[in-house]
Amino acid sequence: MRKWPISLIAIAIFAMAIAGISALKQEPLYHTQSYVFGTLVDISIYGEPEERAKQLANQVLQDFQNLHNQLHAWKPASSNQPSELGTLNTAFANGNKPINISPQLATMLIDATDLSVKSQGLFNPAIGHLVSSWGFQRDEFTAVNIDDAKIQALVKANPRMTDIVVKDNTAYSTNPNVKLDLGGYAKGYALDKAAEYLRNQQVKNALVNIGGNIIALGQHGNQPWRVGIQHPRKPAAIAALDLADGWAVGTSGDYQRYFTLNGKRYCHIIDPNSGYPVQHTQSVTVLIPPQKNAGVLSDVASKPIFIAVAEDKARTAAMLDIQYFMVIDQQSNIVVSNALAQKLEWLDPEVKKNSHVKLVTLP
Repeated sequence: MRKWPISLIAIAIFAMAIAGISALKQEPLYHTQSYVFGTLVDISIYGEPEERAKQLANQVLQDFQNLHNQLHAWKPASSNQPSELGTLNTAFANGNKPINISPQLATMLIDATDLSVKSQGLFNPAIGHLVSSWGFQRDEFTAVNIDDAKIQALVKANPRMTDIVVKDNTAYSTNPNVKLDLGGYAKGYALDKAAEYLRNQQVKNALVNIGGNIIALGQHGNQPWRVGIQHPRKPAAIAALDLADGWAVGTSGDYQRYFTLNGKRYCHIIDPNSGYPVQHTQSVTVLIPPQKNAGVLSDVASKPIFIAVAEDKARTAAMLDIQYFMVIDQQSNIVVSNALAQKLEWLDPEVKKNSHVKLVTLP
């Protein structure tokens, strides 16, 4: 399995280059990195004294780690304490008796269910058993023996977010086959919480990047924050765009979490209707305007568009109220919405000179 360097996960942000230039100009830019949610996290804070920026960034990282421990789908929070999500999944498997959950998790489950319904089930965090069967609830991704009968049985069991009943900070499932994996939601939720915290702390300018899901506060000096969109088959950015205050961007791709078997690439994005990893798409990028859940949408919305077949991708984007999106298919053809095309600067020379970029208008 080939992996690009960790700094190029999903969306390559130019934070280190910015930091180097800023150091020469003695600009007040603080930048730090860590590893949370199984991916690289970048935090840049502009315009704050270094010590305060460091304290704020450390608090954001601690909040991320706490959320990671709470929502981990297969690892315990500590040596003798399962994660809250793990406890809930055990309860789902053992019957339909309600158990107490935190208000935070209750809110997340209600929101994730609403988004799942809106996507007509293409976004489905209830298929944790399928995710596990394909070997993607591990730290390393190696080829697995594909058990077609097991996969079909799991699809037939039809676990859905609407099987989960949440009431008064309790939850249970009417379907014992539901196993939650919030990996396609948690990073976006964390972005929104980080932006909320930083704004409450009167931070005007910051950029938070969790493995390619990015949210912007304010700007970088006199310029907007500038980010690059990772090329799914090259260790470089295919395009760049300016990210204004409150905007978020996210990419789902087949190039970081995957394995190859008999010449085929099997990525972690699974179609809940077939039970198999999607193979017709390399990446999907979505750009989200300022709103309360911009981070969540940057994480969630790319998945249903990724899963949908080519002729349904624009309709799926419209279904989720996504106006700005780009799709790169298995043959490296690019489809980009008119709205996003106006904001992109193409960086890849082959894309700039080639005509395989197709503009689409949402239905």
